[in-house]
Amino acid sequence: MRCVSVNVRGQWFRVPTSGPSVSIQGLGSEALQRYRLVRKIEDGKEKMEFSMRRCGGGELLHPQDRAEDVLEDNDFIHLTTADLVSLGQGLFKIKLTPEAEGRVKASREVIDATIRENRVVYGINTGFGKFAQTLIPKEQLIQLQTNLVRSTCAGVGAPLSVERTRMLLALRINVLAKGHSGISLETLDAIIKAFNASCLSWVPEKGTVGASGDLAPLAHLALGLMGEGRMWSPRSGWADAKAVLEGHGLTPLMLKPKEGIALINGTQLISSLGAEAVERALAVAKQADIIAALTLEALRGTTKAFNSAVHAVRPHPGQVEVAARLRSVLHSDVFPSQISESHELCTRVQDAYTLRCIPQVHGVVNDTIAFVQKLICTELNSATDNPLVFAESGETISGGNFHGEYPAKALDYLAIGVHELCNISERRIERLVNPALSELPAFLVRDGGLNCGFMIPHCTAAALASESKALCHPSSIDSLSTSAGTEDHVSMGGWAARKALRVVEHVEQVLAIELLAACQALEFLRPLKTTTPLEKVYELLLPTKKWIKEGHPCLRTTDHLWEVLD
Repeated sequence: MRCVSVNVRGQWFRVPTSGPSVSIQGLGSEALQRYRLVRKIEDGKEKMEFSMRRCGGGELLHPQDRAEDVLEDNDFIHLTTADLVSLGQGLFKIKLTPEAEGRVKASREVIDATIRENRVVYGINTGFGKFAQTLIPKEQLIQLQTNLVRSTCAGVGAPLSVERTRMLLALRINVLAKGHSGISLETLDAIIKAFNASCLSWVPEKGTVGASGDLAPLAHLALGLMGEGRMWSPRSGWADAKAVLEGHGLTPLMLKPKEGIALINGTQLISSLGAEAVERALAVAKQADIIAALTLEALRGTTKAFNSAVHAVRPHPGQVEVAARLRSVLHSDVFPSQISESHELCTRVQDAYTLRCIPQVHGVVNDTIAFVQKLICTELNSATDNPLVFAESGETISGGNFHGEYPAKALDYLAIGVHELCNISERRIERLVNPALSELPAFLVRDGGLNCGFMIPHCTAAALASESKALCHPSSIDSLSTSAGTEDHVSMGGWAARKALRVVEHVEQVLAIELLAACQALEFLRPLKTTTPLEKVYELLLPTKKWIKEGHPCLRTTDHLWEVLD
């Protein structure tokens, strides 16, 4: 029986389709019933009206449509960027479904049959890359896979964090479970046990060109599972990999034919780092709207430019959404602002672009993130091995799904898109600290000269914005031929992912500076108050403002500002 994964308020439920005639309404009702049981909500105590969307694409589904008519294969088991980040944080353990076990067994049977029949297939009984024409004797096939992993462990640099290594391992498991890798169920079960025990290999962050996949990082990931090199677990810290595994009652992997290449071929480093970049970008983009609203209030700007009629005639989804968010927290009949009311009769008719064009600039960032998230989610749920095993036809086919151009291009685009939040935020900070633009004390300090105020925080924001501009140069437009000309076009996706994360981090830091500056600026408008939602944000920052007044050097980013407003 086929099952569908249904997300209800952030929780996933596996719901059987109960035959070909089950409707979307039936799936949703069953998922809600399971949600009620988990949350201990009694029937009738809380009315549940719902709509359902596809995981891939986000289209709204009609309640009366049959599930088999409107759901595609990737809707039935779909790993999202948020799921992967949660797995990286150690919030969940992994267990194979019976369907996944069946797929893995079937693909392994194809590999075993290939070996029995002495068929020549790349990666099973041949060398790799330039050595693809070299046949390997049957008695050396196991050594071939072990040698491949060891020789591919050529990465350099600092190791991935525990969370990122856990994400990388979880994503590799997800790919192997699709049944197109030819790995044995025994080996996959051993890898899952290592994940569930948080036995994580030492994986250096540099060394991949993003085709044939992320070979070096994934080889380091596999090496620890083989009991070689270094490994980390909560119980042992960093130690000898074999000792860490044995300390958790686990046996190091003994690779079978095809399993070495099955473990190291794919775009999982690019995609897992990309998933983190997407999730952090989603969070900071929402926070940017609140922070910009605070700055608008502190600079006594007008809300007229956010009128829904303005955005209805240029209905880009992100622009419309950002304008609606701004209206939800700025002056209105629901949430009046004393600051806004105080300058209703002023002669200024419009604001500078950094205030007036917030929906247009922030909006396209939101649309960029949405586009990249959809592409990365497709990548998370794809088979990216080479060769690929197709149990239905008994074929093993060499292809190019390992090429990282898709996620590389998307993550270059993400960096370019999300950086604009940094760019426009730095300009708003300039308006806050410059008395010629703000009509507030210079650098937001009363004792100018004795105290520099926000002079140097603005310099920091300018430095980060400038550095990010260089990081936004696309890495995926570069390519260097490797493997003696066999791999003659590569994606450079590993660097695309790492620099996208750095750009997102800079955006978080610059927006934190703007947040502090905007809240400081509000001090000079007291006793007037802004809207209730924005006052709650101000109150959230009070501990940080106390640190600053006491001379504490740290600026802390306030996470998840929208949660304060729920």
